[in-house]
This record gives sequence, C-alpha cells and structure tokens, in this order.
Amino acid sequence: MAFRLKPKEEKFFEFLAEHAAIAKEASDVMVQAFEDQDRMAEILTTAETLEQEADELVEKILKKLHKTFITPFDREDIFALAQKLDDLVDSMKGIVDKVHMYNIGDASPEVRELVSLVHASVGQVAKSISYLSELKKQHLKIEARCNRIMSLESEGDVLYRREMAKLFREGCDPVEIIKWKEILTSLEETLDICEDITQLLKRVVLKYA
Repeated sequence: MAFRLKPKEEKFFEFLAEHAAIAKEASDVMVQAFEDQDRMAEILTTAETLEQEADELVEKILKKLHKTFITPFDREDIFALAQKLDDLVDSMKGIVDKVHMYNIGDASPEVRELVSLVHASVGQVAKSISYLSELKKQHLKIEARCNRIMSLESEGDVLYRREMAKLFREGCDPVEIIKWKEILTSLEETLDICEDITQLLKRVVLKYA
C-alpha cells in the first residue's frame, strides 16, 4: 500500500483569525474604557473574558502544533504570531485596568487620538491575519495592511513624544503626571506590538507567497 502524507492542517488559519478577532474586540473595549467610564465594571468583565479566551487559544495552537506533522507554514512562525496576538490582547487589557485603577477622568484630545491610532492598527492586524488562509492570492493585501500599520505606528510615536513632553512641561500634579505617563507608555507599547506582528507577517509572506 502506497504511503500517503496527511494534508496540511488548515485549522491554524482558523485559530489565528479567531485570535485576531479577539484582539479587535479587545481594542473596541479599550476605546469604551476611555469613552464610557460609568460602565467600567461591565467593560472590565468583558476585557477579562477576552484575555482568557486569547490565553485558551494559545494553548490550543500549542497543542495542535505538537500533534501536527505538516503545518501550513513554519510552526515557529505560527506560534510567534499566536504569542504576539496574545501580547496584544494582554496589553489592551492592561490599559483598561489602568483606566479603572487610576480613575483618570476625561482624556485629552491627544490621548484620544492615540487611542484611535491603536484601535485602527489592531483593526489592520485583524484584516491581515484574515488573509493568511489565501496567502498566495492575498499577499499584496497583507503587505498593504502591514505598511498601513507601520504608518500608524509612526504617527503614534510622534503623538506619544509630543504628549509626553507636554505632560512634563505643563503638568502640575505629580500623581496625574505618573498616571498619564503610564497610560501613554502602554498605548505606545501596544502600537509597537502591532508593528512586531507586521514583521512576522512580512516574514511569512517572503517565505511562502
């Protein structure tokens, strides 16, 4: 009887797309934390649920990798993407926690703009991941989304530095300075995670498209 290799396991695409969708939902929740602090208890519960779902997906992916002989692309790249998506969800959950713990009140227009850049960047990540199952057909779309993420990250860097300088130049209350410094840094770090994901995606495109 002829030996037959098992086909590539396509479940990984589904897992990664689901993980990216959770990240997108977490970014929606993060925006709500800044805009509707009266609903903070509900927002926190949702953020915690999403974080748990993301953690469970990482475990599913790891177990599947151990059992799968042929993967759609390098198992190291699959797991690296899963880990970075998990970092992304964790980072946004951390921002929601800070908004709650620090009782920040109204954010400045610049902070809201930075939040919007993070939200847009995560949306681009989710779209990019959704194209992976048709990598050869959709690689140009993935590259375009990655370039957009990098552009958003650059905008965020400029805004972060400007708002941080303003905070230390004009801030009077040391406690308020510390609170907003922490939040601004977390937002900027979340954009950096999105950029890390683009580098992983570009590597996958270079190898397989």
